[in-house]
Amino acid sequence: MIDTILFDLDGTLLQFSQAAFIEAYFAELGKVFTAMGMDAGKSAKAVWAGTKSMSLNDGSMANSERFWLTFSEHMGLSDEQRVTVEAACDKFYVTEFDTVKSVLVPNSISKRLVRALPAKGYTIVLATNPLFPECAVTTRLHWFGVEPQEFRLITHYSNSTYCKPNKLYYQEIFEKIGKSPEQCLMAGNHPVEDMSVGALGTETFLVTDCLENENNVDISAFRRGSLAELEAHLMSLPDIN
Repeated sequence: MIDTILFDLDGTLLQFSQAAFIEAYFAELGKVFTAMGMDAGKSAKAVWAGTKSMSLNDGSMANSERFWLTFSEHMGLSDEQRVTVEAACDKFYVTEFDTVKSVLVPNSISKRLVRALPAKGYTIVLATNPLFPECAVTTRLHWFGVEPQEFRLITHYSNSTYCKPNKLYYQEIFEKIGKSPEQCLMAGNHPVEDMSVGALGTETFLVTDCLENENNVDISAFRRGSLAELEAHLMSLPDIN
């Protein structure tokens, strides 16, 4: 029986155009690097290289360590410089990053779901691709009015050693929360990254409002619908209090 709901964040609970988010995000993040005397263009390429290295992580180290090793390599940073840049980025995520919320498409459903499901007896997990530090995830949760402690687990780049769509990313979650794949339902807006967990026996729901399907994957086999339809489906599940 399903008693746990896993939610993707960007494009699912937070609704926006991925392209608009990336443009606004890098515009603000670039200011951090230029303020430190670093070339914004080169820094952006180093961020993308670090992101790719996290997406290919093999479980041997935290995603955060993988990212900063790659970023530092590309930028030629010493260990001391790396610490300084990482601290500046963490500060950014709790300050200027907040302006990126201007790209959001407002909705009242996400906050309602986060509050209603635990009241029905369900465990909720924020299964956001762990490419960002915890402080960046917290800031994005505040954009729709919820707190990290409302979730049983939030994945971020310091507590994860794999990324989506690697099934081992989901296995890490199941082990941490003590649930089997069959006890969970994953809701997300990407047919590869989010729906890959279905191969483990987890039910899935593809949220189509801000669908990301850059490779035109056939989505006809997935249970799918708008965020409003996801809410209707989840609220129809039996109370398990």
